[in-house]
Amino acid sequence: MTRFIKDEDLYTEVIERVVQAKRFVWIGTADIKDLHVKFKNSTVSFLYVLNSLILKNVEIRLLHAKDPGPNFRNSHDKYPALFKGMERALCPRVHFKHIIIDGEFVYTGSANLTGAGLGMKSKNNRNFESGIISTDKALIESIMNQFDDVWMGKFCKACGRRQYCGDPIL
Repeated sequence: MTRFIKDEDLYTEVIERVVQAKRFVWIGTADIKDLHVKFKNSTVSFLYVLNSLILKNVEIRLLHAKDPGPNFRNSHDKYPALFKGMERALCPRVHFKHIIIDGEFVYTGSANLTGAGLGMKSKNNRNFESGIISTDKALIESIMNQFDDVWMGKFCKACGRRQYCGDPIL
């Protein structure tokens, strides 16, 4: 299955699947904010969801291009499992937006991990976003390879943006 999705479908087709992860969730995004989502009949920070997954031994990797703002950092500090259980790497060249769940589902598209991108904003407050979701093994493998190459620092030694990287992966 491979499908094009857009706008509010990003939330229902992607974010709601993250909650169901069993083994791992890899998230790549340029921008990251403290987005909010529906979870067990309430509205919570997405970081609460990630914290809950970590407590179920789900591996979380977050690769992003810039430091998150104060709302994200304040929310992050409320969930102690995130400190040890969520791996984070910063690469100022990351502009892709990927969410990979258990190596069996992938989203790739335009939306950042923000309320207006992937969060539960209303039609009138969200960005116009689009992407592809898929369970196609070859597509998932290609996206995972791109994510992993950056995650492992494959491009760090020859990176032309090294002076902008506050915390090089290598």
